Amino acid sequence: MPAEEQRVASVWTRPQRRRDQPALSRAQIVAEALDLLDTDGLEALSMRKLGARLDAGATSLYRHVANKDELLELVVDEVYGQIEVPDAPGDDWRTAVTTCAESARTVLVRHPWIASVLGQAGLAYLGPNVMRLNERMLALFEAAGFALPEADRALSTVMAYVIGTATTEAAWLTALARSGRGEQEWVRQLRPALVEATKPYPRLHALATAAEVPAEESRGDAFRYGLERVLDGLAGRRG
Repeated sequence: MPAEEQRVASVWTRPQRRRDQPALSRAQIVAEALDLLDTDGLEALSMRKLGARLDAGATSLYRHVANKDELLELVVDEVYGQIEVPDAPGDDWRTAVTTCAESARTVLVRHPWIASVLGQAGLAYLGPNVMRLNERMLALFEAAGFALPEADRALSTVMAYVIGTATTEAAWLTALARSGRGEQEWVRQLRPALVEATKPYPRLHALATAAEVPAEESRGDAFRYGLERVLDGLAGRRG
């Protein structure tokens, strides 16, 4: 079978066409697509709508990407470029991993649409920003004493936790935004029903009637608790 037929379809594997000063740059297209996704959500993204926002025809976009899937690969990689990864600190690896995980959580919640496409955006993981993120995180774990294969597993475990938690948060905050209510307002309105519903269940009732903690603070505390337990487990695999 010819090599061209064997190639997996992706913006990162397709040879780039040579162009003479195109009217739109890839960076312009990605920036506008990201703004559209953040403003209107994934369901609003189309090549035609994006072209209209850029005051250009869809043909201009197809000079850079073959389809919407390739466009999403580019935008996902752009988002990953916003995640902070500290330099490998050796023994202070937990602080560095926590910094990266907190940054990833912030970025994923800032772009709530991304959670639904992470498993669908083709070969987005071949993008340069994803590559740099993974390389630096692997270096961080290696400097802490993890063998490279173990570092790879550790990185996957941390990111799986972050993505899973951030996906739930993003869905919750998106629903709140659509309702037009603030987070704390929603929690306070729900509290009486929760207290009543948990009366037959003493443990749940104790939690429901405990002192109120600001919702945003509670989400942050829950995230950090889970992350600490993940790092506790990984600590035993060093060396």
